[in-house]
Amino acid sequence: MSSLTRRTIVGSGLAAALSVSPLLRTAKAQTYPQRPVKIIVPYAAGGASDIIARLISSEMERALGQPFIVDNRGGGASMVGTQAVATASPDGQTIGMIDSAFVINPGLFRAKLPYNTKSDFAPISLLAASPLVLVVNPSVAANSLQEFVALAKAQPGKINFASAGLGTAIHLAGEQLRQAAEIDILHVPYRGGAPAISDLIGGQVQMTFATVAAIGQQVRQGVVRALAVTGDGRVAQLPDVPTTAEAGLPAVDATPIFGMVGPAALPPLIIDKLAEVARKAFKGEALRLRMTELGFISVGSSPSEFAARIDDEIAKWTRIVEKGHIQPG
Repeated sequence: MSSLTRRTIVGSGLAAALSVSPLLRTAKAQTYPQRPVKIIVPYAAGGASDIIARLISSEMERALGQPFIVDNRGGGASMVGTQAVATASPDGQTIGMIDSAFVINPGLFRAKLPYNTKSDFAPISLLAASPLVLVVNPSVAANSLQEFVALAKAQPGKINFASAGLGTAIHLAGEQLRQAAEIDILHVPYRGGAPAISDLIGGQVQMTFATVAAIGQQVRQGVVRALAVTGDGRVAQLPDVPTTAEAGLPAVDATPIFGMVGPAALPPLIIDKLAEVARKAFKGEALRLRMTELGFISVGSSPSEFAARIDDEIAKWTRIVEKGHIQPG
């Protein structure tokens, strides 16, 4: 056999393999999943992302017939676990949970991020959002958001604002309030939301934002005073607390998000299959009621809706970070 003939045969074989490859990928996507799937949560067990991941994993197992195993990989302001999703094989066997750190970190860490938030991931579904409650210690002479803003303007630099840590969603909510209301409040970062709330109750700080799950009971007991909630509407657990829009500050809209993403090259058929399960689950009555009980808003968006939300959130928080001259610790 001549070398020309051999090259022709080899070349034809390679071309055939390449032409069949997309068909094989499509076939695999249609029968997905055929083995257990890993859901990476970029935090330790027990937090909001972990809770939502375990809820959706049960729904995925029921709908798709394979185990969906939660893999907690905390560290690096969520970047360790999130990078593991970005670099995973795009076969649908590894997907990940993201929260507001995913959309805050591009503005906060800029070139230090080990991945590109916009190009290294395939958005699957926005699963849920979490309204935040603006709360003050009862000693603060303000019974409404308007009164709080007036008090802060009358006493610039005197009100201490506690957060769960520099660059967290709670910190950025307070910074958003500071910028929107044009007030001077002093940021006091803590190592987590629990110690921040503890010092708020103790009077060491005067104000913070917190999730409904974290602060709802203390509000109902009168231990702290709620002035407003973020989000599009009032929350069921605190029906008498107005939204920030109702209270006159619609620009204060910090609402942490929780969603599911995969590696960038994840096949559209797999994305759509996962998104459809998420949509049915989070729009269904049973899970929607459960999410409300936990203090979340159940969403279950399409991939395109989630992609648009990610873009909007990144742009918003980058502006807040830059205007506030916020630097990572």
